[in-house]
Amino acid sequence: KGELRMQSLTFDDAGMYQCIAENLHGIIYANAELKIVASPPTFELNPMKKKILAAKGGRVIIECKPKAAPKPKFSWSKGTELLVNGSRIRIWDDGSLEIINVTKLDEGRYTCFAENNRGKANSTGVLEMTEATRITLAPLNVDVTVGENATMQCIASHDPTLDLTFIWSLNGYVIDFEKEHEHYERNVMV
Repeated sequence: KGELRMQSLTFDDAGMYQCIAENLHGIIYANAELKIVASPPTFELNPMKKKILAAKGGRVIIECKPKAAPKPKFSWSKGTELLVNGSRIRIWDDGSLEIINVTKLDEGRYTCFAENNRGKANSTGVLEMTEATRITLAPLNVDVTVGENATMQCIASHDPTLDLTFIWSLNGYVIDFEKEHEHYERNVMV
């Protein structure tokens, strides 16, 4: 196939590589540079969010995405407590922290630690809990005659510190009320 495979690369493997293809009719060359990247973890380009919101009883994923080569090992703490995988908490291979069935006790400062053979770094964010958004009045099935109008209602409760947006869709496609204003009308009741 003309393939060159290298394993367990070192800095000595860096450089310009040349592939030469030859037959009875001639010879051609192609060049490529191989750079070996190695760096300690850094959160400069992608720090953790300073404030993370999670709905009560819901699920939250806190991302930890430092730049590092080789890939770092990850660990997490909440305050001074080191976190380990359990029934509600899971540390993913990519460094993200997942918490399910979020409660008020989960609020606090979370720190992601990243370490490789070049060094280590950490980044911290604060998890805050909000009341879950719930549909309190769902749209009902409606039978209408062709040519008549139909009205559907949707009412929801939500955390008062957050904004609420209603999105309507038809068969999986979001309705664009501006483009389809002759057919659909949105009424917002406070």
